Amino acid sequence: MAEPQHPEHVSSYWQAFCTAAGVDPLQRYDVFAFGDSPAMADELAGLVLHGPKRATAGLHADFAAEGEPLPVVGAYSIVLGGAGQPVCVIRTTDVGVLPFRAVDAAFAWDEGEGDRSLTYWRDAHITFFTRMCAARGVEFSEEMATVCERFELAWPPAPVS
Repeated sequence: MAEPQHPEHVSSYWQAFCTAAGVDPLQRYDVFAFGDSPAMADELAGLVLHGPKRATAGLHADFAAEGEPLPVVGAYSIVLGGAGQPVCVIRTTDVGVLPFRAVDAAFAWDEGEGDRSLTYWRDAHITFFTRMCAARGVEFSEEMATVCERFELAWPPAPVS
């Protein structure tokens, strides 16, 4: 499979990260925005950059429908904001696939959204996943395989205090 071509501003951001972090610029990296709207992309990218968000979840079926590979431990991704501009680079630290109903409170906490409770996580993700499924003409089920990815912020580095 050929490597995806990225816009110049994304490629330049990747090159700057690789130079600063000593990472091989020829390795594969993913580029994505969280959510399904510019406002959601900005909000969630902000939680990664400035807040507690260190995990994300997606339906396995959405990866397949979009022809996207599952996240891989050690891989890097550029997170885009709502206007399509790079916000940060993350590195995947853990990936698991389990039924939606089996996602636990620790994962909800690591996602860093709302009050970080499992109740908030479930409500928000049922709403989001139902919307994503409806767009594909399928019905959401709590039995659906869910890709649970944990990550660390790789760049920009945290400011020195």
